[in-house]
Amino acid sequence: MKHFKLFLLALAMTAMPHAINAQAQTNAQATAADDLDAKYATELLKPGTEAPEIALNTIDGKQFSLKSLRGKYVVLDFWASWCSDCRRDAPNIVALYNKFHQKGVEFVGVSFDRNNESWKNGVAKLALPYTQVSDLKNMRESPVSLAYHIKWIPSVYVIDPEGKVALATVMSEKVDAYLTSVYPDCAE
Repeated sequence: MKHFKLFLLALAMTAMPHAINAQAQTNAQATAADDLDAKYATELLKPGTEAPEIALNTIDGKQFSLKSLRGKYVVLDFWASWCSDCRRDAPNIVALYNKFHQKGVEFVGVSFDRNNESWKNGVAKLALPYTQVSDLKNMRESPVSLAYHIKWIPSVYVIDPEGKVALATVMSEKVDAYLTSVYPDCAE
C-alpha cells in the first residue's frame, strides 16, 4: 500500500506541471480576450511618435490647437454621440478627468458626430466637462481620424508634455494606470 501511495504521489507530481501550464495558457487567453487593444488598437500611433496637430473648432465655435497645450499631459478622447461603446465609457473618462485634471492634465474630446445638434446633445447628456472639438466629419473621412489612425471608438491617447504619444488605447483603465504611474499620489 505504501508503494502505491508513493506511485500516486509521483504521478500527481508529473501531471502537476502540465496542469499548471494549461491553467497559465487559459489565463493568458482570457487576458488576451480581455485586452481589447490587441483587437482594436493595433493601428494606433505608437508611443514616442510626435502627436499630429489638431486644429478644430470647439463646441462653442472657438478655435482650438493641440499645440497650445504643450508642456502638459493631454488625454485625447475620440468618440461620437451615436457610439454606444463611447456612451458606456464616458463616465470612466469623466472620472479620470475628475481625478487628474487637478494635477494639470488636460482632456480634449474629439467627436466624430456629423450633426452639430447631436454632438451638443451628446456632450450635455453625458455631462462631459472638458474641451470638445470636432470637424463634424465621419470618422472614416476626418483628417484627424486619419492622422491618429482611428479605426475604432472610443480610442484614447495620452500625449506627453513634449507633444509625443505616451499611450494609445481603447481601454480607459489603461489611461488610469498610466496617469497614476505619472501621479502616484492620485492612486486610490
